[in-house]
Amino acid sequence: MKAVVYRGARHLGIEDRDPEPPGRGQLRIAVAYTGICGTDLHIYHGDMDARVGPAAVIGHEMSGRIAAVGEDVTGWRVGQPVTVMPTRPCGRCPACRRGNSHVCHAMNFLGIDSPGAMQSSWTVPEELVLPLPEELPLDHAALVEPVAVAVHDVRRADVSADDQVVVVGGGPVGVLIATVARGRGARVLLVEPDPFRRAVAQEVGIEVVDPGSTDVVAMVNDRTDGAGADIAFEVSGAAAGVATAVDVLATRGRLVLVAIHPKPREVNLHRFFWRELELLGARLYQRDDMAEAIRLVASGAIPARQLISRIEPVEAVAEAFTALEGGGVMKVLLDVREGDR
Repeated sequence: MKAVVYRGARHLGIEDRDPEPPGRGQLRIAVAYTGICGTDLHIYHGDMDARVGPAAVIGHEMSGRIAAVGEDVTGWRVGQPVTVMPTRPCGRCPACRRGNSHVCHAMNFLGIDSPGAMQSSWTVPEELVLPLPEELPLDHAALVEPVAVAVHDVRRADVSADDQVVVVGGGPVGVLIATVARGRGARVLLVEPDPFRRAVAQEVGIEVVDPGSTDVVAMVNDRTDGAGADIAFEVSGAAAGVATAVDVLATRGRLVLVAIHPKPREVNLHRFFWRELELLGARLYQRDDMAEAIRLVASGAIPARQLISRIEPVEAVAEAFTALEGGGVMKVLLDVREGDR
């Protein structure tokens, strides 16, 4: 089997390894497709070396089929299409004890803290595996994990029908949040400066504006009789995005922080005081979010075809990461299937 191995900043290798047979309570998965996300880029740039060791197999967005079943595992069959929820909480920390295991203090995140999905054979605990519908294309199914992020974010925000929602940042997660929120009946406006990303959003029917040529706050106020947006999602990771997300909000509006900001940002706390705003963090997902993501992708509610910009063979992993760095793409997948493709 082939595995993508992180060897240090901007250095990925491909190794031939023997598949790991499943032990008690485990499944071995023949991975089909693995997505590359922003976290993988952070690893590639060397920003997460404190957690990711040398010769680590990265990646966590995936789809595949069961290749072997370990001892004491029932209810699964070889060839069954599956995906993996790559978060393994400790079950003992204060967050886990309070029912918030998705933000476990000692989370084992597969693809960061332990071997991930950029390999053609992946052995994982049975409890992390979720079945996929047979009719769901496996390349589309590789989007389930980022869709689960969007589902969790929208649930965290408590988006309801007729809410005015502003999503700041039109990358893959931003477009997915906009799609899921629109599916709940919200009125959604996406804010994105990049023309390629705006074009993709328009193609899938999301209203999108360029903050460089549009007064977003004035536009939202005009549409809401001066009230402002009920909910804003900050997905850009930029200081200007934070300012926009705060400024568009109505009295008692909710700001949902989705992006991982690399450094502290200035925030207009006076506006939080004046309008009694709420700030909500949104991180990862729970199993119900994954199940809902599978349903949305399988139903066609998620525009998977338009969001997958490129599929590269695993041998072209360096080119795949370079493409994602350079822009002009949304989702990039690696085809890690063994044999004929």
